[in-house]
This record gives sequence, C-alpha cells and structure tokens, in this order.
Amino acid sequence: MSYEYKVVPAPVRGLKAKGLKTPEDRFAHALETEMNSLAADGWEYLRADTLPCEKRDGLLSKTTSFQNMLVFRRAKKTTVSQQKREPVITAPAPVKAASVSEADEPTQIADEPAKSQKKGDKGSADVAAE
Repeated sequence: MSYEYKVVPAPVRGLKAKGLKTPEDRFAHALETEMNSLAADGWEYLRADTLPCEKRDGLLSKTTSFQNMLVFRRAKKTTVSQQKREPVITAPAPVKAASVSEADEPTQIADEPAKSQKKGDKGSADVAAE
C-alpha cells in the first residue's frame, strides 16, 4: 500500500477555551484541535519530530533553531489508470510462409573467395586437393 504524507508545524501557543486555565491545558487543546481537523480529512497521525532549521541572522550569519513538526499520513487514492493491471497481449495473426525456390536464392560468384575465408586460409577445396 502506498501512502502520502503531510508535515505541519506543531502549535507553539495554546488556544483559549472555556474551562482551560493552565498553559498546559491550552497547549493540549491546540494540539488536539490541529490533529482532529486533519483527521477529519482522512489524515492519520504518525509521529512528532524535532528538526533543525537554519535561519539567517543578519546579513552574513546564520543560526540553527529546532522546529517541532507533526507527521500525518493517509493511503493514496488510486484511480483505475493507476492500478496495476495485467497487460493485454494479443497474438499476431498467423502469416503464410511463401515457398522459396532455388532460383530466388542468391548465389555466390565462384571467382570471389567466401567472406568467412581469409587469404592464405586453406578452405575445404584446398585441403581436398592436397
């Protein structure tokens, strides 16, 4: 089975909601809201990763910060054209062989040596003559 993946940044702030007083509760609510909205679209939560991200700091310097990312996946939707199908192989129609007469066959000129024989090679006629 083939999957497609979606990576989104994890929330960095909590969402206010009725009855949530602590920052931890608000953050959990923000994370839950994000995960449920993607799950409604068919995305399955896979894992959370912390990845380095290089940022410019001024004109010439760079700093590395770490980003928390949420990874989701879902099965790819396959269409009929994307599914593996057995190739349809049709046999060609039989072809009637034409009869070949001896007159149609090419003949070798007796004066020229055969291409397979080299100069100085003893052919079958030379061996028989010796």
